Amino acid sequence: MLNERAQRLLKALVERYIADGQPVGSRTLAMVAGLDLSPASIRNVLADLEEMGLIASPHTSAGRVPTAKGYRLFVDRMLTIRPLEEGTLHELEHSLQPDSPQRIAQSASLLLSDLTHFAGVVITPQRLDVAFRQVEFLRLSERRILLILVTMDGDVQNHLLNPSRDYSPTELIEAANFLNQHYAGQGLSSIAQRMESELHQLKGDITELMAAAIRFGQSAMSDVPASVVIAGGTNLLNVSDLSDDLTRLRELFETFERKTELLELLNQSRNAQGVNIFIGEESGVVTLGECSIVTAPYCINGQVVGTLGVVGPTRMAYERVIPIVDITSRLVSSALSYQ
Repeated sequence: MLNERAQRLLKALVERYIADGQPVGSRTLAMVAGLDLSPASIRNVLADLEEMGLIASPHTSAGRVPTAKGYRLFVDRMLTIRPLEEGTLHELEHSLQPDSPQRIAQSASLLLSDLTHFAGVVITPQRLDVAFRQVEFLRLSERRILLILVTMDGDVQNHLLNPSRDYSPTELIEAANFLNQHYAGQGLSSIAQRMESELHQLKGDITELMAAAIRFGQSAMSDVPASVVIAGGTNLLNVSDLSDDLTRLRELFETFERKTELLELLNQSRNAQGVNIFIGEESGVVTLGECSIVTAPYCINGQVVGTLGVVGPTRMAYERVIPIVDITSRLVSSALSYQ
């Protein structure tokens, strides 16, 4: 455990380095840390912090910089989160209004990028159980029926059914009305479980249609692949911590292009309570070794359906980025949810 003096010096060093991007020396810390210590005493504490792996000394400077381990300790124990500026909060609230899931994901990634000047990343919604708003059956010809299924999210799915017999327009309307009146707003999985005990009570042979509609809905929703929407990756070209090494920067953009590692990383955050932060090698992705990823899950009516976040350098203003990601996830959840 660090004593109070060491913690205050580490906090001051990290904050100064984030602000200036220059290695921090003992004289600078003597001025900004608010401790009545001589530069020599500060150097002794810095030597201890360096031995613990919390800071490092670049070869070209007498000052120190935080390591990923130092950033982790700073974020976990010393960070003071700043409330968002009123203008930033207004921009978020104004931009993330109820819309289709895909458009909301696009808007959220752009907003995260614009507000942080880093890369905004959003996993498109993936639901374990999808509720539907309306079902309709259209007779195209004998034994050919078009199923139209509209989810509560506004997604429209069409599917051609080939039932075992011909159905009259009246029967198609009866089947659709029964589903819409008794099951609209409920999850397809829970409906499927209830159907076995409830549908046999109906007269006629329209249960085949309704069972087919539910089966298709479940299949269609589970087959939608997760994808990552990325905005503002070129912002990282302006981050000197990353752009100084062109080979590393190229590998980072290749990671953005593949998306598979990002998708796996963001999926790890689905069960996080609030904001989750990967610093440096914590991500497990080699090309993100000089980056931090700040993420948060978002929901539809309380069910976690995806994750969003920001990819930037380890030297980022965590106290500002964290609330942006946190509030964005809450607003996305609100925009996607239905009453």
